[in-house]
Amino acid sequence: MIEKGRFGQFGGFYVPEVLIPALEDIEAAFLHYKDDPKFVADLDNLYKNYAGRPTPLYYASRFSEYVGFRVYIKREDLLHGGAHKTNNTLGQGLLAKYMGKKKIIAETGAGQHGLATAMAGALFGLETKIFMGAVDVERQSVNVHKMKLCGAEVVPITAGSGTLKDAINDALRYWTSHVEDTFYIFGTVCGPHPFPTIVKHFQSPIGKEAHEQVLKETGSLPDMVVACVGGGSNAMGIFSGFIDDKDVKLIGVEPAGHGLDTGEHAATLVAGTIGIFHGAKSYLLQDKEGQVHETESISAGLDYPAVGPEHCMLKDAGRAEYVSVEDKDVLDTFHLFTKLEGIIPALESTHALTWLVQQKGKFSADTTIIANLSGRGDKDVGIVEEHSPV
Repeated sequence: MIEKGRFGQFGGFYVPEVLIPALEDIEAAFLHYKDDPKFVADLDNLYKNYAGRPTPLYYASRFSEYVGFRVYIKREDLLHGGAHKTNNTLGQGLLAKYMGKKKIIAETGAGQHGLATAMAGALFGLETKIFMGAVDVERQSVNVHKMKLCGAEVVPITAGSGTLKDAINDALRYWTSHVEDTFYIFGTVCGPHPFPTIVKHFQSPIGKEAHEQVLKETGSLPDMVVACVGGGSNAMGIFSGFIDDKDVKLIGVEPAGHGLDTGEHAATLVAGTIGIFHGAKSYLLQDKEGQVHETESISAGLDYPAVGPEHCMLKDAGRAEYVSVEDKDVLDTFHLFTKLEGIIPALESTHALTWLVQQKGKFSADTTIIANLSGRGDKDVGIVEEHSPV
């Protein structure tokens, strides 16, 4: 493990003293169990028979014809729960169970991590509490209902902008007074050490599978791997399988909202500066005084002003490139991809697909690109209809 969660200058744990023993306990349990044969076997069984791994690598032939190069889609949308988040909540939920915890909590934006945590809570018999910004509760009402059906309590957060960052604030605040019996299932590769390392580990099957599948399908590695980036868990999951393959370009796509020039977006790696947020050092959307900007994105899951520390390191090292796309183009691509492939992508994932559309005519026909379809778009149909009626 990287020394105390440091990825170059990024990461670390900047938290209240009361949380340090809890974080150290989680780290110790993770290091003990991640290679334990019984834990690994239990998790592999859940991945296969509960979640539905491995997920397919699908050649999107009509979309490929449209953009003019070969696009393969890693189908995390087919995972139980509808998104890649299930990988992480099964891993952390099982870890909580092994540690003897009785309760789990989580934050959520688009609701996919909240739903995946609620599913894990039901599966493992753990009392579950989900913190969710009030704005997201309203725009992701379908997932809220699903969480409640699984027996979870959903706590709407009205403070601040009522979005993901505020949900994390309240979840961390709650955890400080309930560390003895409660495990915080952090949803992305952000936050204090050891969460970025733990989440990457439990999301790494995406990259491992994609690496093996593309070699089997095409006989060679792809030219590029593309994924959307908010906190960055789905991107880190698929990037992890290709980081050591230096000839494979890694592209992370962030939300520019209505445009970078508006000042209301969530393109942290494109436009942010270095700061400390939610317990870790990373790039951050902030003003000169260090006050965190309000973010804006049509995608609830990407509406976050910071990003995982390993992504920050990959950016500074030049190993990955980070770009951004605007809401209006995301909506256009949502309709385009659905009509071409009969697959409804989550608005988060559609950011990656939008960047591919913008590369039309720029790559040769034999260029091969893998895009991670991190979730399905059932939850977003209402938002899409509101902004662009069919």
